[in-house]
Amino acid sequence: MGTFRSFEEIDVWQESRKLIREIRKICKSDTVKKDYPFVDQITRSSRSIAANIAEGNDALTVPEFIQYLGHAKRSAAEVRAHLYDALDEGYVSQQEFNVLAEQTRIISRMLAKLIHYLQTLDHSQKRTYKDDDPATSKPVNQ
Repeated sequence: MGTFRSFEEIDVWQESRKLIREIRKICKSDTVKKDYPFVDQITRSSRSIAANIAEGNDALTVPEFIQYLGHAKRSAAEVRAHLYDALDEGYVSQQEFNVLAEQTRIISRMLAKLIHYLQTLDHSQKRTYKDDDPATSKPVNQ
């Protein structure tokens, strides 16, 4: 598992951004955008994945980071559940559903691996680093 300082460097965050873009494409179609409650819910849950990864990355402790990643993992499952609604309503084809549902499964597996990795770390350590230059020293995750 690689190291990272900013959430933008985390592979699963990058994957979640791709999912958000695909979900937003679906939600912009004329048929789907009329279903405001659906659009709102699936958009919020897809954005929640990336947001929780970002927020967790700025946590000061490993257990807190893990907690946020757990929220992100559950949001990925929520998106997948909404995709079934999209399929049932005819908002996506079976092929689109398969691709997007698999994307949520990949994100979920990536999150699980990251959580497992973090669980192996020393939880007594704070998640900060020290730069050579104290004037530019920042917490590790900012």
